[in-house]
Amino acid sequence: SQAAKMKLKHNINPVLLQLINFIILVYTLVTYIPWYILSGSKQAIEKAKQVKARPVNNKAGGAYRSVNSLHCLASVLYPGCDTLDKVFKYAKTKYKDKKLLGTREILKEEDEIQPSGKVFKKVILGKYTWLSYEDVYIKAVNFGNGLAVLGQQPKTNIAIFCETRAEWMIAAQACFMCNYQLVTLYATLGGPAIVHGLNETEVTTIITSKELMQTKLKEIVSQVPLLRHIITVDGKPTMWSEFPKGVIVHTMASVQAMGAKADAGIKQPSRPVPSDIAVIMYTSGSTGIPKGVMISHCNIIAGITGMAERIPNLGEKDIYIGYLPLAHVLELSAELVCLSHGCRIGYSSPQTLADQSSKIKKGSKGDVTTLKPTLMAAVPEIMDRIYKNVMNKVNEMTSFQRNLFILAYNYKMEQISKGYTTPLCDSLIFRKVRMLLGGKIRILLCGGAPLSAATQRFMNICFCCPVGQGYGLTESAGAGTITEVWDYTTGRVGAPLVCCEIKLMNWEEGGYYNTDKPYPRGEILIGGQNVTAGYYKNEARTKKDFTVDENGQRWLHTGDIGEFHHDGCLKIIGELNRKKDLVKLQAGEYVSLGKVEAALKNLPLVDNICAYASSFHSYVIGFVVPNQKELAELARKKGFKGTWEEICNSPEMEKEVLKVLAEAAMAANLEKFEIPVKIRLSPDPWTPETGLVTDAFKLKRKELTAYYQMDIDRMYGKNVK
Repeated sequence: SQAAKMKLKHNINPVLLQLINFIILVYTLVTYIPWYILSGSKQAIEKAKQVKARPVNNKAGGAYRSVNSLHCLASVLYPGCDTLDKVFKYAKTKYKDKKLLGTREILKEEDEIQPSGKVFKKVILGKYTWLSYEDVYIKAVNFGNGLAVLGQQPKTNIAIFCETRAEWMIAAQACFMCNYQLVTLYATLGGPAIVHGLNETEVTTIITSKELMQTKLKEIVSQVPLLRHIITVDGKPTMWSEFPKGVIVHTMASVQAMGAKADAGIKQPSRPVPSDIAVIMYTSGSTGIPKGVMISHCNIIAGITGMAERIPNLGEKDIYIGYLPLAHVLELSAELVCLSHGCRIGYSSPQTLADQSSKIKKGSKGDVTTLKPTLMAAVPEIMDRIYKNVMNKVNEMTSFQRNLFILAYNYKMEQISKGYTTPLCDSLIFRKVRMLLGGKIRILLCGGAPLSAATQRFMNICFCCPVGQGYGLTESAGAGTITEVWDYTTGRVGAPLVCCEIKLMNWEEGGYYNTDKPYPRGEILIGGQNVTAGYYKNEARTKKDFTVDENGQRWLHTGDIGEFHHDGCLKIIGELNRKKDLVKLQAGEYVSLGKVEAALKNLPLVDNICAYASSFHSYVIGFVVPNQKELAELARKKGFKGTWEEICNSPEMEKEVLKVLAEAAMAANLEKFEIPVKIRLSPDPWTPETGLVTDAFKLKRKELTAYYQMDIDRMYGKNVK
């Protein structure tokens, strides 16, 4: 079974193991009946077995809908709240003095010099300070009015280029109230992409931070001729005299003060209607120039209505930790879900998230330890990192501790796959691991890319909570599917949300048909109110990716291939297999690059991997970012001496790593033609700053191919000059 494959290996004496297994069996039998009666798990087990979505008709390729919205798709969270300003006003009235947005104060910043001579910035942070719903509402109203004083007109564009923080959400709410179209850009986008987004949307005002203004905007501001106002959210920068004539730098506080002063005299801003554009979201895009997706008020509200329905008991007791880019649809949607349900949002960053994070001074507390969140969203890259860190710690334990952990892990895996819980293991064995994320997490939401079965199972076991895998695109306002909390199966993304329907369209070239048995397969199409208006100033691409059927229903052609299971849950074939991820080899076999990567990226030796194949050749190659500690240890075992670059550039070490990859590929049941035959070891990691991965850490295949072109030529035996 799949569970047996994911079990950890121990080295316990067989006789002792028999005795331990007997004790476990007795314990399971004795505790089963009281647990079954008291925990309410009977209902959870029954719910897990239920059908979650059905086709609306018996025709091949008919749309699937959630059983909770078979007759009518949901589109509104609260009656009459059909625009985002109304949703916030409703929440402000309902939760007036409750805490909403939290930020940690910086107590101390210091430079720490590393042995290599590099200087790392370290911070000591204090408690979270909170703004209530009422505070945030007033700040947003004043900021919106202040922007009107600066000349911002309704239905015109305004850009935000800023890290995830409370001011981002305040600025966004101000724009939603005043019907300004918010253009979002990732803080990690490169110069040309930022210039493209700002010029295409013709913005005159950009909201940013002091740091981004100094590091990114200063260099490109002369290439954005229409820019008139720069607003910094965190006070006046020290050096702002260098900006071109005609560009004025304001602080967010000064714009809010203008708005508060002008409030009495200012005419009521024109309120948005549901079809008005709320956000033009530039996707970092795995390919090419970023595209601006036009997301309306009703798109976002439909999307968050669907998402909220999948989170049981969502409410005032919940605390969400916000650290992913708010310019990403996953984070923006998650925070709007929380804001509309009375939850608190505490802000963080990947560099300050945990006690071990890179910017946290040794001995001081990371954000999760201080905040103790109950809800958290993560991209697979972050979950994979946690998985590897914990497994490295397990390998460093004494033999007794390691075997105890492994026994508990394997026991809990068996219980989970049957739908049972293990309260004793949770409190005795996994409590310490659980504390890595604050100890209170009740649901982990995962999106942005596929999560491997091994990592999902690990998070279920060690963090003692369900992992909700989701599937959605910027073009569908982030909404598509999310697994239900009692569904502990792996490798699936759940049933359609109550706001949308999903159908599969034949993809003849790849041999996927919606009449396939036992599971219908094909390209995934998403329909519903959450499907966006298309791409900004890109009619041709909009016509290609969006269609409208005879009933007026709008459909998004995702370019992803999926299959529906008997209970109505969707599986993305080949680990989020975009059509462009399927490559036909010279001999005619199709290789799923995503599938190859998913099988190999959880190896301790691999920090990241990109598989590559060409239709002119008969084998797969790969680029690998190796784990420094693991590769250095492998080099030592093989007697290879040299610097990190020399180890990575060594053909001998490439062969050794290939052996490890081949073993793992066989264990993961990859076909022989799917196993990489040659690799290039990269001494430098891939980060969003390098431009080789997106903000969600998805591989940018086009950029990686260009970056490693000489290596590709070498591995395919071409003459390299």
